[in-house]
Amino acid sequence: MALAAAKFPSDNTLADDTLLDAYSTTVADAVDRIGPAVCRIERVGGQCGHGSGFVITPDGLVVTNFHVVGDARTVRVSMPDGASREGRVLGRDPDTDIALVRADGNFADVAPLGDSKRLRRGQIAIAIGNPLGFEWTVTSGVVSALGRSMRASTGRLIDDVIQTDAALNPGNSGGPLVSSAGEVIGVNTAMIHGAQGIAFAVASNTANFVISEIIRFGRVRRAFIGISADTTNLPRRAALLSQVSSKTAVRLRSVEKDGPAAKAGLKEGDIIAAIDGRPVTGVDDLVRMLDAERIGRETLCTVVRRTGVSQVTVTPVARAS
Repeated sequence: MALAAAKFPSDNTLADDTLLDAYSTTVADAVDRIGPAVCRIERVGGQCGHGSGFVITPDGLVVTNFHVVGDARTVRVSMPDGASREGRVLGRDPDTDIALVRADGNFADVAPLGDSKRLRRGQIAIAIGNPLGFEWTVTSGVVSALGRSMRASTGRLIDDVIQTDAALNPGNSGGPLVSSAGEVIGVNTAMIHGAQGIAFAVASNTANFVISEIIRFGRVRRAFIGISADTTNLPRRAALLSQVSSKTAVRLRSVEKDGPAAKAGLKEGDIIAAIDGRPVTGVDDLVRMLDAERIGRETLCTVVRRTGVSQVTVTPVARAS
């Protein structure tokens, strides 16, 4: 009598199982590291509204979205261990949908901000938050695109936005988007209603800039030149002509009529490779460089066009509040 052949897993099956286990371990480890610092944010004083946030310092600095706190002065900060504390809103920046809260007490678990400039498309992205009342929910996906722009509630464009397919729902707002290394790479801010797999987070480098400004001045001071932009690759020849060593720069998507950039002769499609001789490797660099110190000061932009490289002088103005 013939014996049935024993069935063993194929090499492909073993490889798939190993890969899945490695992926699961990576996500779980990142969640174990960041999850305890993620909180639920609720407005107090009769105001409705709630979302997510995360603690970034042991003395209770909490990052969340502007649209989560609104115009509230105080919020309730609830932690995964059941502790609930009052938080005071230190400052808010509607233009980037970022707000900073100081929660009472000390915190053992914090979520460090990573360097969003190091991100690559296809990299693992993990969202942690409180969607639809389901507290401390984890979803995962990948970084779908970098350097996106989206419109804030003020009508202004938020630059340097991360697109991800990690599922976000109402209540995720203000929570962290986390890398496989267990670092916060973005602040979850929006999803597109009716779309599947399209959600957005403000890049951690932009959030870091906003946080620093709020801590120092209570608000974000900005110089304004009237453009929207995307990060783009900088061809080697253009980099050599521009005398910069970077591989990326900033391409202007639009230039506002009668704004400082338009008056200086900048046009849609121009690539800014450097400002005052310093490389502009991405939109986050541009945001940082256009600080209050440049208001009213002539600023030299190294501009790459099809016709070659030129120097354009722009004088930024103060951005209206």
